[in-house]
Amino acid sequence: MGNKRARILVVDDEAMVRRLLCQRLSREGYQCEEADGAEQALDGLKGSSIDLVILDIKMPGKSGIELLPEIKAAYPDTAVMMATALTDINIAIQCMKQGAYDYISKPFNLGEVVLSVEGVLERRRLELEIREYQQYLEQKVEEQTKEIRKVFLGAIKALAFALEAKDKYTAGHSRRVTEIAEAISEELGLSPDAIEDLRWAGLLHDVGKIAIDQLIQNKPGELTPEEYEHIMTHPQVGAGIVKPVVNGKVVEMIEHHHDRYDGSGMNQVVVGEDIPLGARILAVADAFDAMTSDRSYRAAMSIGEALSEIKRCTGTQFDPVVVAAFLKIPVSGMLLAGV
Repeated sequence: MGNKRARILVVDDEAMVRRLLCQRLSREGYQCEEADGAEQALDGLKGSSIDLVILDIKMPGKSGIELLPEIKAAYPDTAVMMATALTDINIAIQCMKQGAYDYISKPFNLGEVVLSVEGVLERRRLELEIREYQQYLEQKVEEQTKEIRKVFLGAIKALAFALEAKDKYTAGHSRRVTEIAEAISEELGLSPDAIEDLRWAGLLHDVGKIAIDQLIQNKPGELTPEEYEHIMTHPQVGAGIVKPVVNGKVVEMIEHHHDRYDGSGMNQVVVGEDIPLGARILAVADAFDAMTSDRSYRAAMSIGEALSEIKRCTGTQFDPVVVAAFLKIPVSGMLLAGV
């Protein structure tokens, strides 16, 4: 739509002024409507798409000065031009600082009014086009960023799975942990978005083991304190790896998935419910799958033995609410499906 077909609302308590402006602007091809005050002006703005409001500064009741911020707040795409007496020029300039595009002075020179209207509408058109183009560019950048993140996440996930596959003790671990964690989250009634975040955190929770010495990780005997501390750096390393491509909630789940509920974990800074819920869920799922899988230093526990250990550590290592939800899910079927 060209500016010459723009819709203009003339707001003035003087009928003669309204009629004069509307007649002149209508001859220029504009579609004009009238309002005798603030209330009628707001009704007119609700009822149709107005491109420009010519607003009298001084009106009975609510003045144009008071009405201006309301229009700008509710209809940011509508331009406003103030109409004022020559003695009120300073007020008109103040209105421009508050968002008005221009002002016209009474008594009107109708030729100058037409030029001012054309200038305001052209400026509005350009601003809307620039904003639309910026939004288009932002959308394209966002789409490209999502695609890059998707590719990068896929590469990280593939790398994590490849590392697991090389080790007979950890093959399939992240997938099983994710399946158990999702079941717990559904039992707890988490939102679809929260479950999706937890799914990514589960798949990537051990990616930090890329930086762990494999000889230490697969050591058949008991770890020294130094070796254990080295292995326990993997949550922070993993969080750093995925931080550029996932949201902060996923990063926090990975970073805190080995935190203990009672706060007694190594270098732990958060305790209890301050630990992200997703991390508390992963802690249970991760521990259960580790206990029911063969490891270099021990054979797998039975499901019953692992469940007893989870119960024993409730309130110390694990969140009681998460454990209660975990105990309601059919973990034996999941383990068989994950083989």
